[in-house]
Amino acid sequence: MLLAIDIGNTNVVLGVFDKEKLVEHWRVGTNAQITPDEYAMIFKDLFGFAGLDFKKITGVIISTVVPPLLPVMVEMSRKYFRIEPMVVTHALKTGITIRYDNPKEVGADRIVNAAAAYKIYGGPLIIVDFGTATTFCAVTAQGEYLGGAICPGIKISAEALFQRASKLPRVELVKPGVVIGTDTVSAMQAGIVYGYAGLVDGIVEHMKKELSADARVVATGGLAELVSPETRSIREVRPQLTLEGLKLLFEINHR
Repeated sequence: MLLAIDIGNTNVVLGVFDKEKLVEHWRVGTNAQITPDEYAMIFKDLFGFAGLDFKKITGVIISTVVPPLLPVMVEMSRKYFRIEPMVVTHALKTGITIRYDNPKEVGADRIVNAAAAYKIYGGPLIIVDFGTATTFCAVTAQGEYLGGAICPGIKISAEALFQRASKLPRVELVKPGVVIGTDTVSAMQAGIVYGYAGLVDGIVEHMKKELSADARVVATGGLAELVSPETRSIREVRPQLTLEGLKLLFEINHR
């Protein structure tokens, strides 16, 4: 079985694949202060609840946008799984061609998402990843990763609103029933959710002018299912796209 680990700024997402099947996946908080032993304890508990055994893991692949946590996860893999993990970089074979000015600058998560989406759907493609930052990635019909756009994530935007406006409270990120809110909480929720849907549609519209009017738009990330239904542009939500991409890259490079 394969253990796929995606280390984001807010969450560490884990997935266990048995051949082609994603048998279990989890999301835990990112904490750069946790040691390899502490992460191993968390993983062991998660495995235990799912009835899985560390000894059944035969491969580990890691992608990260949090550099300090990479050596932590690598050591955890070596010590507890007895496996030298594969680490996602621009140098791995991906099935796509990276046309970024400096390929080293492309986030591992963006590479993984683009490779998986192109494998599944072909191109041209626009991938929207609703993470700590919301990223937009463009892939041509020929499988060329061109780049994209990066903007503050929904939670960052909501937190900034709370911190900088003294009379506004923190609110739960849920879709309100109406756009015209009749109280402060529903008004903020409407602004955040519908405002973000408009942001997504606007950026996608501009990207299609540069890429292709026929580009398929695929969304992933923790809040994709909240915002995507309110957009005109997103055709499909693929919640586990990053894990699918990690599995794909492992298979390509392991061979």
